[in-house]
Amino acid sequence: MNIIIPMAGRGTRLRPHTLTIPKPLIPIAGKPIVQRLVEDIVEMCGQAVQNIGFIVGDFGKDVENSLLDIADRAGAKGHIFYQDQPLGTAHAILCAHSIMSGNIIVAFADTLFRAQIKIDPAADGIIWTHRVDDPSKFGVVKMNTHNVITEFVEKPTTFVSDMAIIGIYYFKDGHYLRNELQYIIDNDIKDKGEYQLTSALENMKQKGTQFGIASVEEWLDCGNKTATVHTNQRFLEFVQQRGESLTASTAHLHNATIIEPCFIGNNVVIKNAVVGPHVSVGEGTKIEHSVIKNSIIQNHTTIKNKVIANSMIGNHVHITGHAEDMSMGDYSVAD
Repeated sequence: MNIIIPMAGRGTRLRPHTLTIPKPLIPIAGKPIVQRLVEDIVEMCGQAVQNIGFIVGDFGKDVENSLLDIADRAGAKGHIFYQDQPLGTAHAILCAHSIMSGNIIVAFADTLFRAQIKIDPAADGIIWTHRVDDPSKFGVVKMNTHNVITEFVEKPTTFVSDMAIIGIYYFKDGHYLRNELQYIIDNDIKDKGEYQLTSALENMKQKGTQFGIASVEEWLDCGNKTATVHTNQRFLEFVQQRGESLTASTAHLHNATIIEPCFIGNNVVIKNAVVGPHVSVGEGTKIEHSVIKNSIIQNHTTIKNKVIANSMIGNHVHITGHAEDMSMGDYSVAD
């Protein structure tokens, strides 16, 4: 099995956090988004993963080395491929043509999910879906009575299906997919000005490829700050349910109250503070005289004398509020 992960976009809706690192490396419950995606896909495969290809833009060597390390941790060989222009999903995937053979999975890097799925390697193809309230915002699939896909519809203006494509695909024959993507580009077949994977899927379906679906229980978005904070909350709950430890042994807690679930990273110092629930605190961060809940705090940040909720705080940030000496009588209100 090979895995291809397109991630060349800059994640503009998540700025300013994506000004310095690409969105797939934003931490969720202590691990980068793309690492959580890789771990979940490897678990579903039921077979060894030989290669993982990351399609990136100009992200720099530090980011590339981080991605190669994620592949290595998954027991696979990592590859870096470059997409220099945003020409669409078909063009992005084809950048990894050298590892497109045998069984492959294509997974877009901002797609996190919760599901109990095992891949049937004998299937022609499988497309991951989730039932949504407003199908007009998504690409959807229409199926027959045997749950075989009969139609792909991009952002339908009238109702045809509420099964949205979430951005994960299995193909039994990666070489066949590569040829179909190349055909799209060679013949300049565009949809909304770009070369789209769905055009290749439609051609494959017309030639007899039978695509089934894998329906996920929960589809988690990291498109903007609010969605990413919510995804962090849900993953903290998932990890806690699995019984995994979320507090590093090197964390230093002094008169600190941790309301689970929380992730507390290596060498974190929390002093005279209340943290949680649903907070991720990155490596080397210091929190003093503060209350923090439902937030992501990244690495080597210092927070003092603050009340923070529903927030994302980046790396190497210094936030200092003002301690107050007060005397207030009964029935007072302070805003």
